[in-house]
Amino acid sequence: MAHKNNEFVRSLKFVLFSISAGLIQVVSFTLLEEVLHLTHWLSYLIALVLSVVWNFTLNRKFTFHSAANIPVAMLKVALFYVVFTPLSTWWTAVLTDRVGWNEYVVLILTMLVNFVTEYLFQRFVVFGKSLDTAEK
Repeated sequence: MAHKNNEFVRSLKFVLFSISAGLIQVVSFTLLEEVLHLTHWLSYLIALVLSVVWNFTLNRKFTFHSAANIPVAMLKVALFYVVFTPLSTWWTAVLTDRVGWNEYVVLILTMLVNFVTEYLFQRFVVFGKSLDTAEK
């Protein structure tokens, strides 16, 4: 039962940190889009990088309590984003520029896809063998 409780708490922390990262992403996207008037895909890309760094830092320390080698863990997350970023940047451009979807609808949907896939990747690939190895 303790294991299930630990996983629930871990998931809840990930959700809360992801919400904070999502706020960073939305605010930075809005500033880049509305104030600097960058293209949708570039605004998205910069905002994504900012939120990923924030999310990784908090989740490594407080959610997964990992003492894993930070550069190795970051490299794994970077590899996730080597796949996710071009795909999501591409579908952001297609859905907003070609199909005509609202850029904020696309951003929210993309953030939801990112949330689910990133949790699974970090939980089982990045920190799977180093869960709870850092001092709390």
